[in-house]
Amino acid sequence: MLKQSPTLDQYKRPLQDLRISIMDRCNFRCSYCMPKEIFGDDYVFMPEEELLSFSEITMLAEEFAALGVKKLRLTGGEPLLRKNVPELIERLVKIEGIEDIALTTNGVHLVKQAKALKEAGLMRINLSLDAIDPKVFQEMNGRKVKPNIVLKGMQAAVDAGLHVKVNMVVRKGVNDQEVVPMARYCKNIGVTLRFIEFMDVGQTNGWDYSQVVTKKELLEMVSTIAPLQPLERDYLGEVANRYGYEGSNVEVGFISSVSDAFCGTCTRARISADGKLFTCLFAETGTDLKTLVRSGASADEVRHFIENVWNGRTDRYSEERTEETVKNRKKIEMSYIGG
Repeated sequence: MLKQSPTLDQYKRPLQDLRISIMDRCNFRCSYCMPKEIFGDDYVFMPEEELLSFSEITMLAEEFAALGVKKLRLTGGEPLLRKNVPELIERLVKIEGIEDIALTTNGVHLVKQAKALKEAGLMRINLSLDAIDPKVFQEMNGRKVKPNIVLKGMQAAVDAGLHVKVNMVVRKGVNDQEVVPMARYCKNIGVTLRFIEFMDVGQTNGWDYSQVVTKKELLEMVSTIAPLQPLERDYLGEVANRYGYEGSNVEVGFISSVSDAFCGTCTRARISADGKLFTCLFAETGTDLKTLVRSGASADEVRHFIENVWNGRTDRYSEERTEETVKNRKKIEMSYIGG
């Protein structure tokens, strides 16, 4: 039975989106997420039994849907490192109230899996690609993977009928010279590109404001390709400021958590791979759902527990960010919480 009234937090923000990390491991070592200096070859990831099972993920997704969640996104780590992801998607698409299911990936495994993902019911892919130049891309991913592998995965997703968006995290002095080439490439092939400001997620990515390329700067760079026209937001909680290239039906987006925070309309909850609920990307701690589920709690008990957590939510970190909070707040790593 779906909830009739929205589940609201302390700032009257509804619970509408759920991002579920299904794997803490990744085959990349991107500097802004899982830097190889910290996550070396001897890094100990979660044992399989600590991960939420597909049945547990589905049960939790059902209760979130009953509280108003309409959109699901599977994240990681790299979610396609987990076995049988299409099986999970087949379960999730059957949940009453879920209107959209997406998956964020680095694209390496899409050539083999895109068709099966689409047939299982996946609707959208968010593909991480931080440069088109091989040398720059290898510096960003920390694994010497060349962009052509990701581009083949993107084409496989398009050919399978999945809607594809490309995400590019921009870091000044590292890959900002790739902004225009990436924008031009995506415009030419008709794929939406979304630029993401380098964020202070976690404790290990060496974030400093001087390395942030702001939305304003990005907008100016991309406008050299063609004039841009602002577009209306599609829904409450949309994180990207969307623009259309003049004379084209191709879009480009800007996600500006640092320079133009959007906490006031944040409708997103996140579940880590080991079953902790986070109500902010920049959270210090999460709330344990796995123990609750594995203790035999009923669906009603789980739903009311989640509802109480969201009702008490006051997170607005990006709007409150200061030099002190950046230095002293012990934030969860992006690779653990999901993007």
